[in-house]
Amino acid sequence: MKEFEGKVALITGGSSGIGRATALAFAQKGAKIVIASRREKESQETVAMIKEIGSEAIFVKTNISQAIEVENLVNQTINTYGRLDYAFNNAGVEGILGPSIEQTESNWNHIIDINLKGVWLSMKYQIPEMLKNGGGAIVNNTSVAGLIGIANFSIYCASKHGVIGLTKAVALEQATAGIRINSICPGLIQTDMAYRIIGKDDDSKFKAQFMAAHPIGRFGKSEEIANPVVWLCSDAASFITGHSLTIDGGYTVQ
Repeated sequence: MKEFEGKVALITGGSSGIGRATALAFAQKGAKIVIASRREKESQETVAMIKEIGSEAIFVKTNISQAIEVENLVNQTINTYGRLDYAFNNAGVEGILGPSIEQTESNWNHIIDINLKGVWLSMKYQIPEMLKNGGGAIVNNTSVAGLIGIANFSIYCASKHGVIGLTKAVALEQATAGIRINSICPGLIQTDMAYRIIGKDDDSKFKAQFMAAHPIGRFGKSEEIANPVVWLCSDAASFITGHSLTIDGGYTVQ
C-alpha cells in the first residue's frame, strides 16, 4: 500500500512548476489530487499527467484571492473525494517589481491578495474539513524573500514575510487538533515565474547575479521543492509544526 493511499491532497497553483511537481509527487504515493489554478489548459495537462501514473485528479478553476471561489474549491474537493487530508498552498505572483516609492496601490493589492490573503483564505476553508477527519497537514509556499529583504521586491517580500507569520500563528491554533502547518522557503527555482524575473538568456545580468547568490552553484529544480513538501505532510514529519523550512542552495547562509 502506498503511503498516501486513500488520502486527498489539494494543490493551489498546480498548473506548472513547483505546484505540478508536488501534485505528481503526492500522486506517486497514492493520493488523489485536486488542482486549483486560474490556468485551465496547463492545469488539465497536470491532471492528465497524474492519471498517466495511475492516480485520480480533478481541476477546479480558482482565484484564491476570492473567498467564494476558495470555498467552492474546498466544497468541490469534498463533493468529489469526500475528504481533505493535505494542502499545499503554493499559488503566488511576483507582480510588478521596482523601487518601493514607485509602486502603485493596485500592484500592492494584487500581490498581497494572492500571496498572503490567498493563503489565509485557503487555510480558512481547508482546516474545518481536515478537522472532520481528525487531522491533516498543510504546507504554505513562501520564499527566501520571506526571510530577507531584496531590493526592488519590497511588496513581494512583505507578502512572503506575512505568510511565515501567518503560518506560525495558525500552527499554534491547530497544534492540539491534529493539523500540522508548516511553510517552505525556496531559493530561485527553475519556473516560469523565475524566468520572468531573471530572463532566460545566458547573458542576463539578473540571471548571473541570482546564480552567484546560490553557493551550491545552480538554481533549484521543482522536484527538489516537491519532495520536502510531501515529506512535511508525511508521518516522518509528525513532530514538526510552525516551522519554515529553507530550501535555497545556501542563498541565506551567506
